Amino acid sequence: MTETQSGTTASPVERVIRARREAGTGALIGYLPVGFPDLETSVDAAVALAENGVDVIELGLPYSDPVMDGPVIQAATQQALAQGFRLRDGFEAVRRITSRVDAPVVLMTYWNPVVQYGVDRFADDLAAAGGAGLITPDLIPDEAGEWIAASNRTGLDRIFLAAPSSTATRLQQAVSTSRGFVYAVSTMGITGARSDVDNAARGLVERLREAGSESACVGLGISTAEQVREVLAYADGAIVGSALVSALANGGVDEVARTARALSDGTRVS
Repeated sequence: MTETQSGTTASPVERVIRARREAGTGALIGYLPVGFPDLETSVDAAVALAENGVDVIELGLPYSDPVMDGPVIQAATQQALAQGFRLRDGFEAVRRITSRVDAPVVLMTYWNPVVQYGVDRFADDLAAAGGAGLITPDLIPDEAGEWIAASNRTGLDRIFLAAPSSTATRLQQAVSTSRGFVYAVSTMGITGARSDVDNAARGLVERLREAGSESACVGLGISTAEQVREVLAYADGAIVGSALVSALANGGVDEVARTARALSDGTRVS
C-alpha cells in the first residue's frame, strides 16, 4: 500500500501522479464536460482520453452560472444543460468510464449543486460510481467543513484551487486540506487556450512547494504539447481543458483522441 509523506494512504490520483514523477515524466490531466454533445459521446470521449495518454480524467458538471469557464467550455456546458443534463448523469458517466478504463476520474463542480443535492449523498453516490474525488473551484478550505468530513468518510479526494494572488495563509490552507493535488491556477481570469502560459504559474508552484505541497498541477491556458512540457518542468501535472473541448466540438471523439495523443508528447520531460 502506497503512503504519503504524512503516513496516510495515497489516493489513486496521488499514486498516478507519483508514478509519473518517478518515471521521469509528468501527469497529463484532461478535462471534458459531461453530456456534451450528448451523454454517450461524452463518455466515449473521456475513455478516448485515457486510451491516448491522459493520466487523470476531469469531468465537468454543467452549471448555469460557470463564472470560471471561458467561452468554449461555457458553450459546451450550456448545450448539455439545454439537452436536459441532470446531476445523476454525472454519476452515470463516471460509472461507465471507470468500467472501461483504469484512469482515476474526478468531477469538477461549483459548490451550489453539491449543496442542493446533499453533501453526504453526493459523496456517497460519487464513491459508489467509482469516482476518485472532486475539484471545487468556488469553495475555499475554511468554508469546506461539511465536504472535508464527507470526503474523509468516503475516501474521496478534495482538490482546492490556489491562485497567484493567494496569500501565504490561503496557500497553506489549500495544501493542508487538499488530497490528490492542489490545482494551481496559472493566470488570473477564466479558462481558455492561451499562446503563453502565465509565468506566474512557476512562482505559484514554488510557493506551494514552500507550503509543503507534494502534488501541484497547473491549469488554465494549456493547449499544446510544448506548454505541457514547459509546465511539467516545474509542476507535477498539466491540466488541459478548452483545447480538448474544442477538439470534441469540431471533430468528435476521433479528434479528441488525436489531440490527447499530441498533448501527451509533452509529458516526456526527461
